[in-house]
This record gives sequence, structure tokens and C-alpha cells, in this order.
Amino acid sequence: MVPRSTRGRRLLVAAAVVFAVLVVVLARPLVRDDGRPAGTVTMSTGVSSGVYARYGQLLRAQLAEDAPELDMRLTKSAGSVQNIERVLSGEADFTIATADSIAAYQQAGGQGAERLRACARLYDDYMHLVVPAHSPVERTRDLAGLRVGVGQDQSGVQLVTRELLAAAGLDMERDLTAVRLGIDSMPRMLEAGRLDAFFWSGGLPTSAIERLAEFTEIRLVPLDDLLPELTGDDGGHTAFYRAAVMPPDAYPQIPGTQGIDTLAVANLLVTTVEADDRLTEEITRSVINGRDRIGGEVHAAQRVDLRTAIYTQPLDLHPGARDYYRSVKS
Repeated sequence: MVPRSTRGRRLLVAAAVVFAVLVVVLARPLVRDDGRPAGTVTMSTGVSSGVYARYGQLLRAQLAEDAPELDMRLTKSAGSVQNIERVLSGEADFTIATADSIAAYQQAGGQGAERLRACARLYDDYMHLVVPAHSPVERTRDLAGLRVGVGQDQSGVQLVTRELLAAAGLDMERDLTAVRLGIDSMPRMLEAGRLDAFFWSGGLPTSAIERLAEFTEIRLVPLDDLLPELTGDDGGHTAFYRAAVMPPDAYPQIPGTQGIDTLAVANLLVTTVEADDRLTEEITRSVINGRDRIGGEVHAAQRVDLRTAIYTQPLDLHPGARDYYRSVKS
């Protein structure tokens, strides 16, 4: 006979599971009689001071105009890697992730990778290596023995950082003091002298770096010398990096920014194959409709248009997104 206390605990656990399932089901978007989606949709973004978070806020505002029956709930995250896991687990309906992070997840045989689909190519992340203005660091290899912010665990920043350091002949675990923090902490630590440098991958401009430049003299270290090493491998996730130059208006308060050669990687709006077609079509419409509003604050998003949005390698377009693109072309 099962003890009464054990039976009680089992009943409580079972009730909690049922409640959790009901909450998820009830929170999922519904389709009204007229075919339009309604309800709550969840989007996983990034750290509070990063561009993912701001993009999510601006997209939510656009969606409120385009589909007032939909309520978009935003959740913070460490970045691309965690975002991929969240959308696959059902914790989020949509998210943003870099193309290299997605490709790395696919390469590693990540569970559910075949279920991932894209709505749009959004904008490019630019890789930053930030140091104090008078730092002796001129190239990535000069970081040996220093305290370096490498991004949070489960972030796309850390994925790129590890590859850049390896291309420079450095091991992130052995050759420097790796500080695993995000853009919400690294600028303050650099300003306080607790970091010698930090890496960041984000849209232009990143507000945390703009604010840092207002109080601290900093500069950006070129990264173009590492690109041949990164793109010369077996065509894996590093094949999604491309050569890029910081545009003149990215950080006008940082001397010499206009000529900084770096690398960039595309961001994709991601969901799963199970997402409702009409819902996905509506979200994709808001991405395109909101280009000017979003691009006013996320400058790189100004380049989002129907010609570029459909190039979502390494993911196929979701059928709902494809329906949208076909409808506006007809």
C-alpha cells in the first residue's frame, strides 16, 4: 500500500503538471472565426541593454497596430543560444538568433534542430572588441594574459568570441582570464578598470557602448585579420561571417570608428514548424511594416526589405512567412 503522504505528494505533482499545461495552452494564440490570430504570443529577446531587447519592444509596438488582438509578451535571455533552446522547448513562440548560432546547433545535432523555421532575415550583428583608448591592444592576439569579457554563457557573443580567439592563436580557457558576462555588465567593469577589454556582437549602435563612450575614452580594435582563418574551414557555422566596416554614423563619439574593419553575421526571426501559419504571416507582416519605426532606433534594421528578408540560411522559411511574401508580390 502506498503511504497516504506519498499519494498526496503525487496528487500535488500531477495537479501542478496539469495546471502548467493548461496555462501554456490557454496562453497560446488562438485563431478567431474570421481567421485572424488572437491571444498571447511570447518572444524571447536578449539582455535588457542589448539590441535584441529593443528590437522586441519595437516589434511589439508595431504588432499592436497591425494585430491588436495579439498580445506579445517579451522575455529576456542570455542571447542566441538560449533563444534557440527556448523556441524549441515551447517557452517562446518566436525569437531572434544569429545565423552562425543556428548553424552551430544544427552541426552539433541539437535536439529538434529540424523543426526550426525562419520568418525573416532582420539585420546584421557587428562584432566589437572594445578597449580603453590608451590600451596596448592593437589586435586580438594582444589579449593574452588580460581580463576579457567574452559574453554570457548561452550567448551568440561567446560563440563568436571563442572562434575569434582561436583564429588569433588563443585559447579562451587558458590564455586569458575570461569573464562570462553580458553587455549589461561589461561596460561598467571596463570603466571601473576591472576589465581590460570586452567582446560584443550586436546591431549598430548598441546603446550600452554609446553610454560607455560618453564617460570613458574607448576605441574599437579591428578584427578583419581573423576573417580568412574563420571562413577557410569546412564550411560550418563560421561560413556565416562576412567582412564588414563600421558605418560612419555608428559611434561618432568614438574616434576612428569610421574606419574599423570587423565582421558581421545575420540575425533571423525564428520560430518552429508547428507555429500557426496565420500567426506567423501576421508576425512577418509586422516585421516589414515596422521597418521605418524599428530602423529609427536599430539603424541596421532600415535595410530590411522584401528582397533581403527571404534569405534566411541556414533555415527554410516558415510556410506562413512564405505566404506573406507571396501575397505582397502578387
